[in-house]
Amino acid sequence: MATGRLSISELIIRGVLAGAAGGVAEIVWVSLFATITGGNAATLARGVTTAAGVTALLPAAPVTMGIAVHMALAVVLGIALACLWQALARTLDLRSRYGVVLVALTAVWAINFFVILPAVNPAFVALIPYPVSLLSKLLFGLAAAETLRRGAAVQEVPAAVRVMRKQG
Repeated sequence: MATGRLSISELIIRGVLAGAAGGVAEIVWVSLFATITGGNAATLARGVTTAAGVTALLPAAPVTMGIAVHMALAVVLGIALACLWQALARTLDLRSRYGVVLVALTAVWAINFFVILPAVNPAFVALIPYPVSLLSKLLFGLAAAETLRRGAAVQEVPAAVRVMRKQG
């Protein structure tokens, strides 16, 4: 469990790292799926650009813009997860925190694919099968949770080292 409350800046840093890890996990998974099935991951990246309504910002590079939008949203989600992880650290054990993160990411996926995307860009929903997109979001959750766990472990090591020095 966490040893103390993190500052806002530390939560943001950990959230950015967790979100980046989750965002990259999703990109790797979708790219792997596209490669195995003969699909094109770039089509999904272009779909992100269209769904976000930012095609005009970088019309010559919609794939790059789609990846940038995806990673920006991943970082925002990572910061929210870091705050959730901090709040849960006082009451739940590690396994339970992983479970809560996966449930939260399942909820994010459901809201995205059944509420937001059908209203904003219905064609985007058809670009990738539901189970593949759900697994993508769960992989995000695992990568983000592991990043947050490792950040908490680093925070706790110095305290243990200080105790050992005082005793020896």
